[in-house]
Amino acid sequence: MTDNFLSNSSQKQGRLSAWLTIHRLSHRPLGFDYQGVEIVEVRPEDWPSVAVSLYVYGFNYLRLQCGYDVFPGGPLASIYYLTKVQDGADQPEEVCIKIFVSRDNPKIPSAFWIWKSADFQERESYDMLGIIYESHPHLKRILMPESWLGWPLRKDYITPDFFELQDAY
Repeated sequence: MTDNFLSNSSQKQGRLSAWLTIHRLSHRPLGFDYQGVEIVEVRPEDWPSVAVSLYVYGFNYLRLQCGYDVFPGGPLASIYYLTKVQDGADQPEEVCIKIFVSRDNPKIPSAFWIWKSADFQERESYDMLGIIYESHPHLKRILMPESWLGWPLRKDYITPDFFELQDAY
């Protein structure tokens, strides 16, 4: 479904964004990165339909999923780099999907059911930033102990008093 989410963008529309528009999938083009990879923003509620459509379109490989804190007190972002892997392709087509969520309710539907390689990557984003990937089958801490308080990669994170550097030695 296209709406004003797409029309508010002043960025140049790439080939994938044009394809998403033709298929009436809500998104917002964000331009291209330094390597020419198209960047597209998708709202969390639109992510499942866009993800399935991208898989059907041929993006069969999740190269990278990561998250970051945009700015202190601001939104969190989850990023998916997808690649279209084909036999004999010299330059595989790639796309970067960005999904922004509020830190008060950081929920995004999981891509695990489409790309199994999202398993550990989404768990790491959960562990470090507290982004909740809905319907993820194993969403629990992967790097930090289960008893750890808070989300260490958030810019407003305060190190707990019980952690002391000398305990690491």
